[in-house]
Amino acid sequence: MRIFIVTNINKPKVRPAMDELIPWVSARSNVVGVDTDGSVDLTKVNAEAFLVFGGDGTLLATARRLQGKQVPMMGVNFGRLGFLASFTPEQFKHQFEAFIKNALPISSRLMLEASLVDAGSDCNLVDPAEVAAKRRWGSTALNDAVITAGAPFRMIELLLGTDNDPGVRCTGDGVIVSTASGSSAYNVAAGGPIMSPNVDGLCITPLAPQSLSFRPVVMPSSVTVIMTAKRVNRGTTLFCDGQASSGVKTGDRVVVRRFPKDVLLVENPSAHEWKTLAEKLNWAASPRYNHDSAK
Repeated sequence: MRIFIVTNINKPKVRPAMDELIPWVSARSNVVGVDTDGSVDLTKVNAEAFLVFGGDGTLLATARRLQGKQVPMMGVNFGRLGFLASFTPEQFKHQFEAFIKNALPISSRLMLEASLVDAGSDCNLVDPAEVAAKRRWGSTALNDAVITAGAPFRMIELLLGTDNDPGVRCTGDGVIVSTASGSSAYNVAAGGPIMSPNVDGLCITPLAPQSLSFRPVVMPSSVTVIMTAKRVNRGTTLFCDGQASSGVKTGDRVVVRRFPKDVLLVENPSAHEWKTLAEKLNWAASPRYNHDSAK
């Protein structure tokens, strides 16, 4: 099997691990290259799988760099959480042996495509080809696309709708559009729901809305989310996965839709969904009862 390795050597434990693991992987597969600084064009790499050594952030960046290339990623977590990079360093050798024998499950995770269209541009915002041709900036995202208020941190006002529905005004600190994969990240911290990775939908979650009744909404992934900047700050920014970003000006239109191609992710068979939530997020933890209170 042809393997390409992407590493984040800024993680303290990655570099020493690579000294051991790269020769080990090379003895069991054909390692066609190693990228340590993000300089390789992954769309041109002739590999059957990508090994990603770092954390969820490294895997998110790799997913965007693939630009829809249909090659599975196996993420090994040297970071803090490891939702997407679900294999631990201790599990890796055993699970990699299973992977090269095609014995591990591979899932498809939907990606978003976020585009920024200038205020003065005459553009049919529900036409993907026209948006791609006329947009000022664009990026994909595996977790989420977020408009955040930015400096000087006054409330912003967005017109939020889907497809040809003009929608409603949203006043607050911004809006998150999340995939199911990203629902346990910024989305859940902002009060949005946790979605199973198998859910084919998007979650729209307002950030600190000036409304007691503006609740998160789950929509089918077929919709096009359109947000028009009615009033923004000089620091208002559109972020994709908290990494790629561009400033948003008054009148700009932000268009978020499903990217035509999913990301392929090698799944850890021992990482069960509810167990992962409980272990990673302390989800459903029982109250800490004082057992001495009855004495």
